[in-house]
Amino acid sequence: MNAENPDRRKFLGKTSAVVAGLAIAPGVFLYTTAHGRAPGEAASGKVRWGMLVDTTRCSSDCKECVVACNKENGLSGGTKATDPQWIRKVELTDKKNGRKLSLPVMCQHCEHPPCVDVCPTNASFRRADGIVLVDRHRCIGCRYCMMACPYKARSFVHETLTDQNPDVPRGKGTVEACTLCVHRLDRGELPACVEACAKTGRRAILFGDLNDPESEISKRIRTVASVQLRADLMLNTGVRYEGM
Repeated sequence: MNAENPDRRKFLGKTSAVVAGLAIAPGVFLYTTAHGRAPGEAASGKVRWGMLVDTTRCSSDCKECVVACNKENGLSGGTKATDPQWIRKVELTDKKNGRKLSLPVMCQHCEHPPCVDVCPTNASFRRADGIVLVDRHRCIGCRYCMMACPYKARSFVHETLTDQNPDVPRGKGTVEACTLCVHRLDRGELPACVEACAKTGRRAILFGDLNDPESEISKRIRTVASVQLRADLMLNTGVRYEGM
């Protein structure tokens, strides 16, 4: 199923790679690939955005990525079953040695997303640059995608919303999930969670172009052991985890 139709997505755009250094904390610069898009230009399939989370740098007492996500996207930050959560911290314990891990889990932006396969209205779609999104105007709230997602990464909006970020339109009765802060990416900025993590000094989340062999994230994935969550499903996720 292919819903990557630039004619019906105003926010789809062509990415052009330029190296940019972002000053995100005193003395700290995070280099990534920035891109500016002219209105009406299509997203480039030459790029695939992704993340590498270093679980050895992530701590259970830090939730700055979650806080930043909530603030950027206008989420309540509540933890009830009905509260939307685009990122959640998951605590794991290795039963063999007792080792504990804390890691953020969000939409994994699969190359073969089950949510897209089951959507009856094409509301769930994968952009050319690998970002999986939901068109709220097409979403009928059936929640098939929520059942299909093996990562429990999608939320249903139960309540009427107010004081929304105009860059992140949301709607009652629709499904939503992490967008990799697509509105920021299309302005050449980093996702809010990545920026917030770097400001703490932990720098546990590395973001970049998985298709560029010279990008920092691609080089790191080639040199360290990393895993995909539920790799057995062969979804080829855009989010990888180091240190697990």
